[in-house]
Amino acid sequence: MVDIQKTILQRNIEIGNWITLGGILILSFLLLSGRFTLGVLLGGLVSIVNFYWLSRDLKSTLLRHADRAKPFMMVKYYIRFIVTGVVLFVVITRAPVDIFGLVLGLSVVVINVILTVIGANLKNPLRRFRKKNASLFIVR
Repeated sequence: MVDIQKTILQRNIEIGNWITLGGILILSFLLLSGRFTLGVLLGGLVSIVNFYWLSRDLKSTLLRHADRAKPFMMVKYYIRFIVTGVVLFVVITRAPVDIFGLVLGLSVVVINVILTVIGANLKNPLRRFRKKNASLFIVR
């Protein structure tokens, strides 16, 4: 079996997820209510766990079932979707969380991916021009 290694970008995103969650948690703890902070914490944990779960599912599917990857990923997607929905339902109905804090926490991975990509492109903005026939635009 072939071992799929994480890229530097994926490692940066994984570490950045925790840093982003920590930064938002500190700001919300200092500036906003405890309910908001709890919402950020629970939403951030759900989104980060979902990110790791997706990564694990992709790796296992591509290693074991490469010829039938699409059906396996669809089944795993729906399982992950249902579990996430149940967890969010329980959090919303049982925990004293602020909905806006929860939404902000659920956005931690998206915020971090955007910041990581912008940071990577700011470090080396002309990296696309090193390849032959490269342009500023992606045309298919």
